[in-house]
Amino acid sequence: MEDFTERVVKLLKEVPAGTVASYGQIARLAGNARAARQVTRILHSMSRKHGIPWHRIVNAKGEIVISDGETAFEQEERLRDEGVPVIGGKRVDMERYRWDPGFDGEEW
Repeated sequence: MEDFTERVVKLLKEVPAGTVASYGQIARLAGNARAARQVTRILHSMSRKHGIPWHRIVNAKGEIVISDGETAFEQEERLRDEGVPVIGGKRVDMERYRWDPGFDGEEW
């Protein structure tokens, strides 16, 4: 696994229950602020294998952006089960529920 991918997987696993992170936030913390789409691919391809809590990742606006309706509903339900309200079945209040890891990614 490449260094960036390893950092992304590590960060994705660290997002705690009751919080969410954005694809771009994970990319920035992993050392490449322009790699949000790469984070999406990593999340999609490695979630099962690495036990990543995929449902805690949303876009920068706090929106669930999964196109498959059943999977989007599953994400909504999982977030609600963790105490994260989903507004209109689509959006999370990022100001309130965004994960704060306590560092800015410079440690890598």
